[in-house]
Amino acid sequence: MQDKAKAFLRLLEIMDDLRAQCPWDMKQTKESLRLLTIEETYELSDAILKNDLQAVKEELGDLMLHMVFYSKIGEEEKAFDVADVLHAVCDKLIRRHPHIYGDVTVDGEEDVKANWEDIKRKEKLAKGEEGSDNRVKSVLAGVPDAMPSLIKAYRLQEKTAQFGFEWDEIAEVKAKVEEELSELDEAIRMGIQEDVEAEYGDVLFALVNYSRYLKLDPEAALEQSNRKFKHRFQYIEEQAQLQSKDLKDMTLAEMDALWNEAKKKAVNTDRL
Repeated sequence: MQDKAKAFLRLLEIMDDLRAQCPWDMKQTKESLRLLTIEETYELSDAILKNDLQAVKEELGDLMLHMVFYSKIGEEEKAFDVADVLHAVCDKLIRRHPHIYGDVTVDGEEDVKANWEDIKRKEKLAKGEEGSDNRVKSVLAGVPDAMPSLIKAYRLQEKTAQFGFEWDEIAEVKAKVEEELSELDEAIRMGIQEDVEAEYGDVLFALVNYSRYLKLDPEAALEQSNRKFKHRFQYIEEQAQLQSKDLKDMTLAEMDALWNEAKKKAVNTDRL
């Protein structure tokens, strides 16, 4: 523990030096760092998907630097410092784990998640974060508007499920996907593009819900397909070059044959 504390203090001291002496670091604001933080988060996600533990370590370091950077700016603005940030999250974890730090009994992870959401709502009410009619804000208020749509759909469904707003059986979820596909087909037949877009969105939303019942992460599943597509198409490009052919001059049948070759050659390497 002492070594961990020493390492964290070292980062804080370096941050102080950079903020006081480095022209670039001195100029940064919360706003200028925001997009860089998002980029670093995606780089961490990519390292996790590749199971590259060395890269995970490096990207975690970059993100930790950003958290310290924001805390330093908060201290300069006399709003909060890094100790306030850490104590706040520690206090939150203790409050929201009464089965560990209190006398609450739970029966599995679903109870833990339900307690978390209930405690979170009560905290918001205690802070006065309610509407004009004295009701607490929506349980969905905590899902950021700027979150990528696929992940947002999953989080919206996950949160409402805590209150029983979900199907009882997976067969019902699959039937909903089929229903939405049928409605999309009808919209396409009618030829109104606005309706087609709306129904297509409903299909995606239903598929995200299906992924929850299958215990899958839809983002990870889609990324796996992205990587497979990229790997196989790059094989087509490589083979076309070896055959001195231009992709534009190749027929779909020729490219499809190479696609199937790539598929056979990489049965396992396509997986994340």
